[in-house]
Amino acid sequence: MVPRYSRPEMTAIWSPENRYRIWWQIEVFAAEAMGRIGMIPADDAATIRKAYDDDALGEIDVPAIDAIEAVTKHDVIAFLTWAGEKLGPEKRWLHQGMTSSDVLDTALAAQLKQAADILLADIDKLLEVLKRRAIEHKMTPTIGRSHGIHAEPVTFGLKLAQAYAEFSRNRDRLAAAREDIATCAISGAVGTFANVPPEVEEHVAAELGLKPEPVSTQVIPRDRHAMFFATLGVIASSIERLAVEIRHLQRTEVLEAEEYFSPGQKGSSAMPHKRNPVLTENLTGLARMVRIAALPAMENVALWHERDISHSSVERFIGPDATITLDFALARLTQVVDKLLVYPERMQKNLDRMGGLIHSQRVLLALTQAGLSREDSYALVQRNAMKVWESDGQLSLLQLLKDDSQVTEKLSNAQLEELFDLGYHLRRVDDIFARVFG
Repeated sequence: MVPRYSRPEMTAIWSPENRYRIWWQIEVFAAEAMGRIGMIPADDAATIRKAYDDDALGEIDVPAIDAIEAVTKHDVIAFLTWAGEKLGPEKRWLHQGMTSSDVLDTALAAQLKQAADILLADIDKLLEVLKRRAIEHKMTPTIGRSHGIHAEPVTFGLKLAQAYAEFSRNRDRLAAAREDIATCAISGAVGTFANVPPEVEEHVAAELGLKPEPVSTQVIPRDRHAMFFATLGVIASSIERLAVEIRHLQRTEVLEAEEYFSPGQKGSSAMPHKRNPVLTENLTGLARMVRIAALPAMENVALWHERDISHSSVERFIGPDATITLDFALARLTQVVDKLLVYPERMQKNLDRMGGLIHSQRVLLALTQAGLSREDSYALVQRNAMKVWESDGQLSLLQLLKDDSQVTEKLSNAQLEELFDLGYHLRRVDDIFARVFG
């Protein structure tokens, strides 16, 4: 976790204080359930619950717990020792029949659920901005590119509508991953409930807003975590996709859109004229950092027998790093799109840049409809189009076609002129927007 790329609300989820608070909740709720079923004295269970309600722990003394762990070499035992000091004799019922993974895995599930809630809110804010800017530029014509080369006209609103649809899918994926990760395991040493009955797990799960894990070994199966972090990786890839598009559009030779450049901002230490796409370049880098969590999360799935702890160290890295970084990246992308500078005049200039080549397919189709074979039609259009290409757009495809007798045998000048209508390419935009936005 790097402070430069962190926001306070998400960072707080991964603080030792929050982790220990969740551990305390798990222990208290478990004891409460044990008291209800007569597994421990009901009065002692009530005393433990009252200590929770009265906030007997007060401020979590992280250095004190760390000092105990330095001796015990066991984080859960260190916490229980410290927390037990706030209780009387009833402290002996803490962790009754439980194993460390019951606490650690359930707490991690709670933290990931908390993180997912923030990320879902982040996506909602991004979707709101994408929708607004897409509608704003719904009919702003621009060139569509394939392989980086001019293809046919689209609108800038369509580019943003595509991003909206993609992040809508990402929201659905994250909501499903949140649901899948939010499970609780309080099942004992190898998951058999030998020393702690299922009723305890059910109570703890209900109190924490989780679901009981159907079959835990000693740990919650890591396929859940693999899917969660893979989903974060997909979202990061979508962030990069839009960021790369903006970076390309900001290139000097294109300059159809660019990041907002604030008063006093500097683009280069050497060249005062520079306005660089630093935010979207940063987003590309951040996306790479989120994606690197996916592979170790998948490798964590294959644990030895009922458990080992090879996954533990990995998750102490990827849990905070991936969620904190993605939270920051989503907020940054929202800011970029919200303030994005869009230049319709430059878009039109680029549309006109190559002498009408963007209309070549319409001419090809018209010639086939006029009776020529597709092969002959393609050859006729291509030989004229290549002249325009080699002239760097100085020649006009429409004029060359009018001067080509083999073309005008099939199509009149008026027919050719109609084929160069920009509006033809945009007539279905409303239909696409209806599909995306309803």
